[in-house]
Amino acid sequence: MERMACGLRELKFAESGETMSFTGYGAVFNNVDSYGDMIAPGAFAQTLSAHKSAGTMPMMLLEHGGDLPVGVWKSMAEDGTGLIVSGELLPTTKGKDAYIALKAGAVNGLSIGFRPTEFQMRAKPEDPRRMLKSVELVEVSIVGLPANGKARVADVKSGDELKAEISKLSDLGNVLREAAGWSRSQTEAVLSNFQAKADQGEPDVAEIVAALRHNLSILKG
Repeated sequence: MERMACGLRELKFAESGETMSFTGYGAVFNNVDSYGDMIAPGAFAQTLSAHKSAGTMPMMLLEHGGDLPVGVWKSMAEDGTGLIVSGELLPTTKGKDAYIALKAGAVNGLSIGFRPTEFQMRAKPEDPRRMLKSVELVEVSIVGLPANGKARVADVKSGDELKAEISKLSDLGNVLREAAGWSRSQTEAVLSNFQAKADQGEPDVAEIVAALRHNLSILKG
């Protein structure tokens, strides 16, 4: 199994709530890591689809070590930047220690453990060593020294804060209409999928964030 790492960008903590939740990027597209590898957009599509069909998720480990996970990944999705992940640390000794280390900034990276299934070797000296076009994702670890400096945890928060943010999705329509000049029909088209997920139960946070970023990037274009 091979590894590729990224780092945390911004940490936010809630003062209340029972869960120790965080989001970030397990991998960033089109960025050469310290091993000389680059991941192409779409590289995780097949493995994420396989996990979804099986009802599984890659493991959450600490520094790629041990057989006992320190947490569980709740959602994973590709967006225009890379593999965005959302997870919760377990209330075990290692899980709590990892949360304290994240909050203190002692560790700030994420790293993927994977098996390459399709890749292209460099054709010219200036090319990446390998362009990874498809990978089998086995685990995503919290690490201190990531190989890919752009893969980092973006937010660390409790369950109460996360639920509060999801509840604010209804306000997005006003933002899109007033700040971006979208019509009501355009806004409803963006939000309808989010509302459907909410009606079915717990929304997939990573997919929501990825979709929001995609739609906002269209506005900027």
